[in-house]
Amino acid sequence: MARIVQKYGGTSVGDVERIKKVAERVKLTRDDGNEVVVVVSARSGVTNELIARAKAISDAPSEREMDMLLAVGEQETIALTAMALHALGVPAVSFTGAQAGILTNDAHTRAKIQTITPKQIEEALKQDKVVIVAGFQGINAAGQLTTLGRGGSDLTAIALAAPLKADKCEIYTDVDGVYTADPRIVKTAQKIDEISYDEMLELASSGSKVMQSRSVEFAKKYGVVFEVRSSFNHNPGTIVKEEVSYMEKVVVRGVAVDKDQAKVTVSNIADKPGSAAKVFRALADANVIVDMIVQNVGRNGVANLSFTVPQVDSKKAQQTLAPVLVEIGGGNVTIQEDIAKLSVVGVGMKTHSGVAATLFQTLADANVNIDMITTSEIKISVVISSERVDEAARIAHKVFGLDA
Repeated sequence: MARIVQKYGGTSVGDVERIKKVAERVKLTRDDGNEVVVVVSARSGVTNELIARAKAISDAPSEREMDMLLAVGEQETIALTAMALHALGVPAVSFTGAQAGILTNDAHTRAKIQTITPKQIEEALKQDKVVIVAGFQGINAAGQLTTLGRGGSDLTAIALAAPLKADKCEIYTDVDGVYTADPRIVKTAQKIDEISYDEMLELASSGSKVMQSRSVEFAKKYGVVFEVRSSFNHNPGTIVKEEVSYMEKVVVRGVAVDKDQAKVTVSNIADKPGSAAKVFRALADANVIVDMIVQNVGRNGVANLSFTVPQVDSKKAQQTLAPVLVEIGGGNVTIQEDIAKLSVVGVGMKTHSGVAATLFQTLADANVNIDMITTSEIKISVVISSERVDEAARIAHKVFGLDA
């Protein structure tokens, strides 16, 4: 008997018929003699609808109340999935994140998991039940409901797989696996059979929508091997693990696009020690995630600082920095949202030169202007116009030989 954790995304449980199909797949897994824990997301579109309702009532709704609201989506799905399994004669029980023993910190709308004590899950499995857990949510030490941020159901599944000592963790979505690029943008994108944690993490943090980056970080930390598969067929997916067969032989493994970015420019701030520290400390305290950072050389005692944040946090960043600028002696904050991030990723970059030069020359030949650049050992990211990013992704995908 194997213990299997399966996660089904919003499109996989998009309506009643799809929930029934998920139940049938879960039943097949259980009929093979396996213990099954299922993590589900809210139905596709439900979270966006709930956010829209909240925004229609308030421009700045309470984050605590947003957690209470958004958790409704997953709680609907766990109950319906349990009912679908009951209709197939399969004993099943649904749990909220709190009932599943997921304890988080106090950061509403983007909480971090601190510990998991899956006592009720273990008891239900002993009773030969399928357990369905609400993804994306937990509870803090004060007993307040919290949510884990966008894509948090991936994190729930992988985080549960570790303490449950699952033999297998399967992430079901609407695509067959991880591709060399988003197939909706790059028609020639190829499915990847195996990919390393590091490459998957860089792709996820660069805009690939297949996996949430925090879930990949967790998998790497605890050694949870998982497979990304389609819930609409039974084809093999992409296995994500520590080491894969190709490793450094392939220079670039994938291209990612992130259109959910805003550029924040803090101009005319005092060019003195501590100015940047105060800016980024304030953003960290406000739970604003900063990605790319560029600071120019100071002139005449002032300097400019540019960085990127998720678009949803752009106004929050602007509001957070207003009192900081007063404290450090003045400055201005401007927001630019017509940008996107293009990234190329590959472990092989560690041992091959010329990747940056090739990317920059390719974009130059296409008359695509680069606004910002950042690199790591296995990734190069550039900020460019959002209007040109899809075209740039297709060009980069081809020049690095990923079409074949």
